[in-house]
Amino acid sequence: MKGKLPMAKLKEVVDYLDSYLKISSIPDDCSNNGLQVEGHAEVEKVVFGVDACIDLFDKAVELNADFVLVHHGLSWRDSLKRLTGLNARRLAPLFNFGISLYAVHLPLDAHPVSGHNSKLGDMVELRERSMFFNYDGADIGVMGSLEKAVSVKELAALYDMKLGSAHRIFGDPSRMVKRLGIVSGGAGHDAIAEAFALGLDLFVTGEVTHEAYHVIKESGLPVLALGHYCSEMPGVLAMMELLSEKFKVECQFIDIPTGM
Repeated sequence: MKGKLPMAKLKEVVDYLDSYLKISSIPDDCSNNGLQVEGHAEVEKVVFGVDACIDLFDKAVELNADFVLVHHGLSWRDSLKRLTGLNARRLAPLFNFGISLYAVHLPLDAHPVSGHNSKLGDMVELRERSMFFNYDGADIGVMGSLEKAVSVKELAALYDMKLGSAHRIFGDPSRMVKRLGIVSGGAGHDAIAEAFALGLDLFVTGEVTHEAYHVIKESGLPVLALGHYCSEMPGVLAMMELLSEKFKVECQFIDIPTGM
């Protein structure tokens, strides 16, 4: 039953997120960042996930949530022209139960404190940081140095412990590395080429695409792929902690791994 737990106004939550994440600062992002579906005017329980999907929405209904925050939303560029078929199936749980959907894509990659890449840097105590890799008008990657050189294999094991990831290493696992570049998700060959040009020892990302294979091989730059999903959990978890502290509402992360 509603009304027993602390509540927040939907508008206050959305305004806070829009401001904190600076969602208007990356206008070229293909994601329509911000509130994508408007539900109840008050928020009592928030569910968090990496990907907007029916499984997540059904869980939100089961948990009696009012608000869902994801990294990958439903609305991209001019999508959702017709609310039929799969679009209708996805949206039905939200509209039927008054659940709001908030999505934040590149602003959550790039955020200097709560972003995926910042948090991935925190996990290995990355120092002397700066941003790199401009994508759709914003620098979204983080680069810096470790306190001391470690092997790629050791670093992968540390990330596995922190993320539960099933990593893949491209290059020599025994290579000692100190200067890293991190871009979560599917950064692509352009990010790898930039990391090589900057003289970094290792590039950390989520997944590696087919066209990146020869770039990696020819550059000699080792690449640690953590999995797209695993590499983009940290920012979502950071936002859960932030909203819980800010608004005192009940929050829960729903883990729906894709294995990719």
